[in-house]
Amino acid sequence: MPNNFVHLRVHSEYSLVDGLVRIKPLIKRVSELDMPAVGLTEQSNMCSLVRFYKAAMGAGVKPVIGADIWVTNEEEPEKPFRLTLFARDQTGYRHLTEIISVGYTEGQLFGVPIIRKEWLESRREGLIALSGAKMGDVGRALLAGKDDLARERAEYWKALYPDAYYLELHRTGRAGDEDCLHLSVALAQALDLPVVATNDVHFINEEDFEAHEARVCIGESRALDDPRRDRRFSDQQYLRSADEMIALFEDIPEAIENTVEIARRCTVKVRMGEYFLPNYPVPEGLTMDQFFRKASEEGLEFRLSKILSKDDPEYDSKRQVYYDRLNFELDIIIQMGFPGYFLIVMDFIKWAKNNGVPVGPGRGSGAGSLVAYVLLITDLDPLEYDLLFERFLNPERVSMPDFDVDFCMEGRDRVIAYVAEKYGREAVSQIITFGTMAAKAVVRDVARVQGKSYGLADKLSKMIPFEVGMTLEKAIEQEEPLRDFLNQDEEAQEIWEMALKLEGVCRNAGKHAGGVVIAPTRITDFAPLYCDDEGGSPVTQFDKGDVEEAGLVKFDFLGLRTLTIINWALEMINPRREKRGEAPLDINEIPLVDARSFEMLKKAETTAVFQLESRGMKDLIRRLQPDSLEDMIALVALFRPGPLQSGMVDDFIDRKHGRQPVSYPHVDFQYEGLKPVLEPTYGIILYQEQVMQIAQVMAGYTLGGADMLRRAMGKKKPEEMAKQKQSFVDGCKNNNISEALADNIFDLVEKFAGYGFNKSHSAAYALVSYQTLWLKAHYTPEFMAAVLTADMQNTDKVVTLVEECRNLKLDLVLPDVSMSEYTFTVNDEGQIVYGLGAIKGLGEGPIQSIVDARAKGGPFRDMFDFCQRVDLKKVNKRAIEAIIRAGAMDKLGPGRARMMASIEKAVQQAGQHSRNESAGMVDMFGETLDTSETDPFQEVMHVREWTEKARLKGEKDTLGLYLTGHPFDEYEKEVRRFARQSIADLKPGRGSQRIAGLVVAMRTMKNKRGQTMAFITLDDRTARIEATLFSETFNDNRDLLQSDEVIVVDGTVSHDDYSGSIKLRVSDVMDVATARQRYSRGLKVSLRSEQLGNGLLDKIGQTLQPYRGEGCPIWVDYLSDEAKTRIQLGESWRVQPNDDLLLNLRHLIGDQSVEIVYD
Repeated sequence: MPNNFVHLRVHSEYSLVDGLVRIKPLIKRVSELDMPAVGLTEQSNMCSLVRFYKAAMGAGVKPVIGADIWVTNEEEPEKPFRLTLFARDQTGYRHLTEIISVGYTEGQLFGVPIIRKEWLESRREGLIALSGAKMGDVGRALLAGKDDLARERAEYWKALYPDAYYLELHRTGRAGDEDCLHLSVALAQALDLPVVATNDVHFINEEDFEAHEARVCIGESRALDDPRRDRRFSDQQYLRSADEMIALFEDIPEAIENTVEIARRCTVKVRMGEYFLPNYPVPEGLTMDQFFRKASEEGLEFRLSKILSKDDPEYDSKRQVYYDRLNFELDIIIQMGFPGYFLIVMDFIKWAKNNGVPVGPGRGSGAGSLVAYVLLITDLDPLEYDLLFERFLNPERVSMPDFDVDFCMEGRDRVIAYVAEKYGREAVSQIITFGTMAAKAVVRDVARVQGKSYGLADKLSKMIPFEVGMTLEKAIEQEEPLRDFLNQDEEAQEIWEMALKLEGVCRNAGKHAGGVVIAPTRITDFAPLYCDDEGGSPVTQFDKGDVEEAGLVKFDFLGLRTLTIINWALEMINPRREKRGEAPLDINEIPLVDARSFEMLKKAETTAVFQLESRGMKDLIRRLQPDSLEDMIALVALFRPGPLQSGMVDDFIDRKHGRQPVSYPHVDFQYEGLKPVLEPTYGIILYQEQVMQIAQVMAGYTLGGADMLRRAMGKKKPEEMAKQKQSFVDGCKNNNISEALADNIFDLVEKFAGYGFNKSHSAAYALVSYQTLWLKAHYTPEFMAAVLTADMQNTDKVVTLVEECRNLKLDLVLPDVSMSEYTFTVNDEGQIVYGLGAIKGLGEGPIQSIVDARAKGGPFRDMFDFCQRVDLKKVNKRAIEAIIRAGAMDKLGPGRARMMASIEKAVQQAGQHSRNESAGMVDMFGETLDTSETDPFQEVMHVREWTEKARLKGEKDTLGLYLTGHPFDEYEKEVRRFARQSIADLKPGRGSQRIAGLVVAMRTMKNKRGQTMAFITLDDRTARIEATLFSETFNDNRDLLQSDEVIVVDGTVSHDDYSGSIKLRVSDVMDVATARQRYSRGLKVSLRSEQLGNGLLDKIGQTLQPYRGEGCPIWVDYLSDEAKTRIQLGESWRVQPNDDLLLNLRHLIGDQSVEIVYD
């Protein structure tokens, strides 16, 4: 009688289509059940292999590596056959990896990888196969009563996998299981084939069946009670104990014994923690190390020729410092075996720079390496800015170097393609990411499959706070209304219970934004591949952590939009420089000390400057007054919650401006030897590098050891800290530093190490910030045009940037179909020309058609000429309407309203024109017949032009903002009489403040008590502010809060820690008419005696009539040749002074004759 059993077929969450098993709980349960091994066979993938292997080995359980695959069914391709493969040895492991990869790259059908038999035949060694029970080709033939076919198929597999093909038996309570089992046993006896029992496990505990069904339904977008749904699983597919399985198969003990036998036969060692670097091709006659040294030394000479002057009397000693550092780094890199890594990065960066793809100056700790600087991987001299190599590559802690390289967004894919070309497409791949069921989404998904109402799902989901890393558990802990709601609502409780089981489960695969792996041979020697439905864009099936465990080297190719912006700006600047006979501008050669740039910076005019544009950052800049690149590096490190809350920022500012003495590091305990380390930051410990240098200078640590200390401080483990403190104090004693001083400085360092920032990263990114600042200061229109282009799909951002252009006194020209490109450009007058791409409702296709027509036949004459020359299939009527409303056709006709009325006719004529052309109808002079009359707009000349309000609304709808004016303009002069402050001038304060502005956005939400509150965005052309109206204020003023209406609000202004800007809490709202009534003295009408004919007084009376009631008083200033007088109208003539009344009165008696009078 068998005494043990091994589960060979388990689907974890990484099967993506089904499976609810999580790896760690699986291994824990297998250990509890005292099973010697377990097999994990994901559906068509091996995504979980690394974490499964590590967890199993760690728990003393033998991992059996396999996968469930689908094999081609020639008769019915949409119903492939199941087969399970296990790797017996290293050869089998490699073959399994290849089979799964080729399924994705070449075998996909309806998004499912299907394996062809010839792929199996060429990779048969080292594998064990299971028949797939009733889902396999043998099982299906048996159940269909085709015994001969079943026999033929089984003999094929037996021959393909001699002594390694097993007929699989199930008893999971599903239809067909038992029939298939008996037929399989009979066939096994006839053909002398072994049988094996599996439980086809999809969840660990029996009670998880419902949650697993929901998981499958979510993936298939079906409801649980959908009668058409395929019910493929039963509640018995849980991780049964050995006793349960033995009892279940007591009539076939061999099936149980064979599970242990298969586990015994499968032994694969997955190599982990080793690194397999790709081979960089080096010139003949040189080893990799020699070539690396040679390239670095040549690079250093090139850099030194630009940094040092040979006339400098200290040239030799300065040069030696660089050579000492270079040799120190080279020795470590060579000793650790990483020259190939540096050379590969050098190579693709060099290619990018030579092929017009902008590359960032570096990011992360890589900027601390001089070797990287001399190989042109980074562009910042690490010696000049005290950047440390050991922060990047620590000889005392072996880990892969990791260069994150920023490329221009547009060119990044070209660099990846170059790398694939150079090292072979089979050796290069991107990296997979797994999308999981996150808190807010899983609630909606569960509600959907349970058939609950959308309203309930929406309500429940919205009660979960929108925060990174939010979980259902955290939400219920934090949100009392959520707890109350769940206690009261049974249906919500059902959703919640199910959601808890599914939260965090893998639901789909994606592609890592920038990770690329390069293998020394083919990727499939290390990791299987996964592809999209078309077999394109391959990614490794191991995610970024696992792929490194498997020994592949990851390179980060990141896209930095700022580099694209700089590049676009240079593309506009350099042609102009060329016209003036100047050399092209190289952004890497600009002076790093520039008065104009720092003047702009000190005024905090940093909108659109990389990293420095938030309101909080501007506030910090105003206080700090940075005047060097060192200060800019500090800015980025200081502007984080830790330093801001710990008082570190205030100390830094006070020391810089001499309000506090500079001490190294503290006024009560100083060590003069720290001056060179802390001088750039006025004695404040701001960077991780300074933490390392303090340990080196005071306690004699190597920088590698100091890096370990820095890491320990970051982790804050008390026992580790006590150990480190002792060795620090002992080291200080050796340097004759008193224990008390060492003690105090260690405590101070420990406190600030938590806030310390990586200076290498800060410095590299500060350089990019400086480059954008310099461009904004010296080439303002080009820089702003590039920034506008980068953000043209984000209307809110465009509004801010257009305001900034106005502040900078830059002219913005309306889009113009005869002049504009897709992007924002700068014309010869230095004005920014709006890009056609920013017009809503106009895609790239129509714009390309317009640009092509213009290139072919020059500027358009009028709207009719435009319609004849563009492709009207692409530029349809809706697109033409958008173009007119945006003002992009203003030069092609007699006003927007009239052009709008002519669209039908223009399109008809253009159609007729093209039909004439294709029919070859020409007049006697050989010209195509022209059906248009002399003035094509004659018929619409009676159409009234749009009012200012209508014209601006058209611009708002198509451009997202008002360009030729602003609805607030007509009110500004007047509202400043009672709302004196502009939004830009608001400061936090306790008292109530009054502002006026245009409502540009509004959203509402329910508070914890279920009451509705509102957030509105007000714009008065100087700035925007978000104002909060709590439920009472909102309900009282709901009618006034209409989009694009000007309102006046009272409220308190405070600082918003979340966004770093200010916010307004509103206590009172009024429209402009109410404000006029409240704050004005009255309405003055000026009349002259000669106006009084034609019954004017009656007409004035009729105009006032509809507006009479409670309101403001009216008086008439009457003037004749003989006298002038003021006539106050009686109380019954008080009127509501709204816009319509003023408009009608001004229409009647003249703009200058009607005025609201204020004190």
